[in-house]
Amino acid sequence: MKKNENIVWHNNKVSAEDRRRVLGQKGLVVWFTGLSGSGKSTIAVELEKLLNEAGRAVYLLDGDNIRHGINADLGFTDEDRNENIRRISEIAALFCDAGIITLVSFISPFRKMREFARERAGDENFIEVYVSTDFETCRQRDPKGLYQKDISHFTGKDSSYEEPLHPEIVLETVSCDPTQCAEIVREEINRREVESV
Repeated sequence: MKKNENIVWHNNKVSAEDRRRVLGQKGLVVWFTGLSGSGKSTIAVELEKLLNEAGRAVYLLDGDNIRHGINADLGFTDEDRNENIRRISEIAALFCDAGIITLVSFISPFRKMREFARERAGDENFIEVYVSTDFETCRQRDPKGLYQKDISHFTGKDSSYEEPLHPEIVLETVSCDPTQCAEIVREEINRREVESV
């Protein structure tokens, strides 16, 4: 994206470290990726509840919810999917800079856009969580009834999903229930925060 030469970055007097001191936590982006029906949102909802109960400042950005507002103008072509992830990457990075533990639950099918999200947040602030559930299991679960419909550009069916190559966490939802999965991710968040002290 070409930058406008008339736009100049305006520096703040409050740093990320200042915000961290006030909140008592480090901002993070926890990016859940996987097929529709894999369990991304279910796990993220559980994790948000666990973190909130532990007194953490946390916010969940869910793919379907975001498409009701800021991304309501986007469809499901590859170009629109990339723009969907570009926008949410920028938002997640801002939340992270504000010191919020930001949970992002988006199919995000393309590796290059997940890498873009990582770059925007900063590698040290990013946890990629691959919710690894095969297409057939997702089709059988079909919590939104999407697999029964004739939807064009449906990820995993007639639109590709590029599995993460080196995610920080892989969750196998066939053998791990949502609460157990959420605990696995919470342990990594706790480890990151301890290491950053």
